[in-house]
Amino acid sequence: MASLDAFVVLCAPGQSGPGSALPYRDQWQALHGREPARALHSRAMTLPNERQTFAVLGYAAAKTSGYERLSFAGRMLREIAPRKPRRVGLLVDAALPEAALWCEALLTAVWTESFALPAFRSAPPRRWRLERVELYGAPALPLERIMASARAGNLVRTLTTLPSNKLDARALRRLITALARRHGLALSWLGEQRLRALGAGAFLAVARGNAERSAGIAHLAWRGRRARTRRARSPDVALIGKGILFDTGGINLKPHRYMLDMHTDMSGSAVALATLVALAELKVDFAADAWLAITENNIGPRAYRPQDVVRAANGTTIQVIHSDAEGRMVLADTLALAARTRPRLTIDFATLTGAAVQALTERYSAVFTNRPALAAGLVRAGADSGERVWSFPLDADFDSDLESTVADVMQCAIDGKGDHILAARFLLRFIGERNPWIHVDLSSATRRGGLAHVGTEITGFGVRFALEVLLTQRLHAQGGEARG
Repeated sequence: MASLDAFVVLCAPGQSGPGSALPYRDQWQALHGREPARALHSRAMTLPNERQTFAVLGYAAAKTSGYERLSFAGRMLREIAPRKPRRVGLLVDAALPEAALWCEALLTAVWTESFALPAFRSAPPRRWRLERVELYGAPALPLERIMASARAGNLVRTLTTLPSNKLDARALRRLITALARRHGLALSWLGEQRLRALGAGAFLAVARGNAERSAGIAHLAWRGRRARTRRARSPDVALIGKGILFDTGGINLKPHRYMLDMHTDMSGSAVALATLVALAELKVDFAADAWLAITENNIGPRAYRPQDVVRAANGTTIQVIHSDAEGRMVLADTLALAARTRPRLTIDFATLTGAAVQALTERYSAVFTNRPALAAGLVRAGADSGERVWSFPLDADFDSDLESTVADVMQCAIDGKGDHILAARFLLRFIGERNPWIHVDLSSATRRGGLAHVGTEITGFGVRFALEVLLTQRLHAQGGEARG
């Protein structure tokens, strides 16, 4: 205790206190008896030792969801955060029914809360330099996975935080290259010339308004030891990410309120990239790819316009209706190119529609799949990971709202009814019914006040969900069995 700057203790509210084994037993008992104990509430004190250890006592509920555990762990860690403790101790009562899950939540919260997001103040604030976390009385834990997941979430938050003049397409390409070298990922960059040869007219239409010709699609690949024995072009999972580094709305210019935070419109690409990095760190035994659609959506004399007709990489012609529906355009070509490698499962991540936010708020994200048998597993993965999702319909009759008189399909409907569903139906044309596919509309990428254990507006949502889908649910294996 004398070596700790902060100490967090979690026990059940019905107990007589945190136990006699702790130093300063009388102080702990007094803290416990200060008021009636309530589940998912905490209280704090300063211990009378030379280090003035700041102690937080929390009470677990009998049965909790992943979201509740992370939320309470985050609240407890935010109590110690102002002190920026270098050494933190965590003690979870081993008698708690979900002791291991509580340990995971607390570890995730401390590594998230102590992480400093990019800031550009001339006099930066004092950083929290966490040196050591000591976990007491814990059961066996998958520490490597917990750490890889926390690091990946922080990577998503970092990239999504960076303003577009700091993270433009060239800077992101350099960062991707560095990460690929560090983690043993194969990398190929499909620039505009290469995409033109591949017929990726939907992506190129969006990139047309950029001042620089630096847009492109990054294709990264992880092949573990066992995965290397399979055909290199047939991954078990392909992770697709929308990487709109800034979205003006194009010709259909966004108003100020909706344009202000559009540097975050690349969150989907950050999730796909960070998930692949985590899989590489864990040296998974399956093959995984990531495809990142990286561009801006700018206004200008060369910007694409409503009523343009463009042809995507799979030959589908698209009637443009609204230039601010650019996300589905860049994803269309990216999905079509990824589909050529015949993944067992494709998952795309995109801050795609305001309709998903209107339907769910920012507390949940929307999911769609062309394999109904996977839907229950997706919702379960969201509940278990604490990154909650809700499954929406994908019935074929929605296509009637996208019928075009001049092309194969309209980019979107003229009105906004059910746009998250129509966007998913649009994207399905480019991945195809034969390929098992999950679409995640990231309505939870940002939320004022944070979400669960994350106290910042940029939440990093998506990595925990993706890792639960792939490492616990192993839906990529089920997807392969359900191939059309």
